[in-house]
Amino acid sequence: MEAFSQVLSGLWDVNDGDTVVNPRKFYSVFKEAVPYFSGYSQQDAQEFLRFLLDKLHTEINRRPYVRRTGKDPEQKYARFRISEEAAAMWKKHLERDDSRIVDLFSGQLRSSLHCSVCSHYSNTFDVFCDLSLPIPKKSSSGEVTLRQCLDLFSQEEKLDKENSPMCERCNRHTECTKRLSIQRFPQVIVIHLNRFTMSRWSISKSTTYVSFPFTNLDLGPYGPLDCGPVLYDLYAICNHAGTVNMGHYTACCSDENGWCFYNDSSVTLVSENQLQTNQAYVLFYQRSNSTAATTVRK
Repeated sequence: MEAFSQVLSGLWDVNDGDTVVNPRKFYSVFKEAVPYFSGYSQQDAQEFLRFLLDKLHTEINRRPYVRRTGKDPEQKYARFRISEEAAAMWKKHLERDDSRIVDLFSGQLRSSLHCSVCSHYSNTFDVFCDLSLPIPKKSSSGEVTLRQCLDLFSQEEKLDKENSPMCERCNRHTECTKRLSIQRFPQVIVIHLNRFTMSRWSISKSTTYVSFPFTNLDLGPYGPLDCGPVLYDLYAICNHAGTVNMGHYTACCSDENGWCFYNDSSVTLVSENQLQTNQAYVLFYQRSNSTAATTVRK
């Protein structure tokens, strides 16, 4: 955290435009904490972000001394409404993990299972720090929108007996449907466009152009039924150029002067129409002021 804060201070506390910020010390500290990132092999930006947030959270956890045991005994919330069940699970999470990182980046996913035999619904809730979205096949126009990626992510999925969990009512594996939705919206939502897909023998990269909004991204349709609009504004983009085996990361970030393009040793101003490319890999959205205080209810 100290090394990372020094990088941030260097970026924000400059008095002129010629100051250089070298993150080498931060990288040295980071790879000591996460040896997986040592060396010069190709690494994934989303994985790096997950490790970084986890390490920062661990250092500033407001509940660092709560003992983590094995898997908690399963609790039944059948008599509760979904919102009460979700709130109970979120409270349980905060009893162990509560930090400024959680305040900003953590949300809650709801996975809903519907048994085709007895029509029983069951819900599980998981904490997330980013959404990894699949990219659908190109349309006739050759373009895919971020909303189409979100639709595919939340699309109902059919599970056969072999791949389905145990039905709580039938007490056996049955055919069922599964649907993902956002139960609790974070202040900052990190959207990962899953451009890398793995087959049995190889990994391939999608270069599909995915268009995305700069303001008023409404995630309300992917939340509880009556949550209303939940709006987000884009503030940063991580781009990946190249192939699976040889790539290069750049970033586009907004500040009071507009959008800047960061490419290792150079920073240049760019216009909004230069931001939409087929290299966009990770999108960073922050909750807009108009919806930041909205409480999700069901």
